[in-house]
Amino acid sequence: MNKILSIIVLSALLLLVSFEQANAARLKDIASIRGVRENQLIGYGIVVGLKGTGDGKNEFMSKSVVRMFDKLGMKLDSPEFASKNVAAVIVTATMPAFGKAGNPIDITVSAIGDAGSLQGGTLLQTPLRAANDQVFAVAQGSVIIGGDGKEQHLTAGRIPNGAIIERDMTADFATRKMYRLNLINPDFTTAARSVLTINKELGGHYASAKDAGTIDIITPFAYENRGVELLATIESIDINPDMKARVVINEKTGTIVIGDKVKISKVAISHGSLSVKVGDGKKGADEKVALLDTGVSVGDLVQALNKLGVSPKDLITILQSIKAAGALHGELEVL
Repeated sequence: MNKILSIIVLSALLLLVSFEQANAARLKDIASIRGVRENQLIGYGIVVGLKGTGDGKNEFMSKSVVRMFDKLGMKLDSPEFASKNVAAVIVTATMPAFGKAGNPIDITVSAIGDAGSLQGGTLLQTPLRAANDQVFAVAQGSVIIGGDGKEQHLTAGRIPNGAIIERDMTADFATRKMYRLNLINPDFTTAARSVLTINKELGGHYASAKDAGTIDIITPFAYENRGVELLATIESIDINPDMKARVVINEKTGTIVIGDKVKISKVAISHGSLSVKVGDGKKGADEKVALLDTGVSVGDLVQALNKLGVSPKDLITILQSIKAAGALHGELEVL
C-alpha cells in the first residue's frame, strides 16, 4: 500500500514539474537589463536623382541644397533653388544597444515636402543624431520602395545597411558591482519567484526585489569583473511568470483571448433564446440551457456556449454582462 502511495505521489510531483516547465520562460524573455536598450536616431537629408517627382519649389529644400553646394565649394548666384528631381526627407534609424563604430544599420527615409515619390532616388550623406544631439551614425544610399507593385507607399522607403555607426555606445558592464532587472510585466509574485530562483542559482543572497517590477542583483565575488558571464547565467534562468486574470476582447474582429485564471461565480444569464446558469440550476424540458458548476473558468463557459451555437458577437455581449454583474473575477479589456 505504501509503495502504491509513493508511486502516486511521485507521479503527481512529476506532473507538477512538467506543468511548471511547460509554463516556464527564460528570465531574458520577461525582463530587461537596466541600461541595455536601443537608441533612436534621426536626421534631415536630401534625396536626389528623382524623375520629376520631387519637391519642386520648396523653402527648406531650397535652402538645404544651397547650403550643400556651398560646403562642396560651389557658390550659387541665387539663394533660390527649385528642382523636381530633389526632395527633402527625414531619416530615422534604430541603433542597437551595443552598436560599435563601423557596424551598418538599416534606415527609413520619409518625404516631408511635396514630393510625389522617392522611387529611384539617392539619399546624400546625412548625419543621424540621438536625443542628446550627438551624431552617432551617417547615412547614404539608394532608396528602396517596398510593396507588391500594386499598392506602394511611394513617399517613404528603406535603405538596408544604409547607415554606418560612427561611435560606440559607452556601456561598461563587465566591472559593475550591481545590475538591475526590470520586469516587462510587473508582478509581485513573478518578482518574488525570480529573486528566489536567482539566489538559488548564484548560491547566496545576491538578488532582492525593490518593487513589483524591479530586481537588483549584487555581483558575487566569483563574478567580479565578469559581468557578461553573470548576466548570461541570470538571463538563462527559467521562471514561471504569474499574471492577472484577464479577458481581452476585440469587438471589431470578434477575437476573445482568455487567461486560464479567470473564474466565474454563481450567475444566471438569459440572452435571446439562450440561458446560462452557473451554480445551482435545473434544466427545463424545452430550454436551450448550459449548466455549469460554481467557480468554473471562462474557458469552460465559452466551450459550453459554443456547443449551443453562440456567435462571437453574442459571446462578447455575454462576457461584458457577466463582468457588469460582478460575477467575472478578472480584468475585462475591450480593444
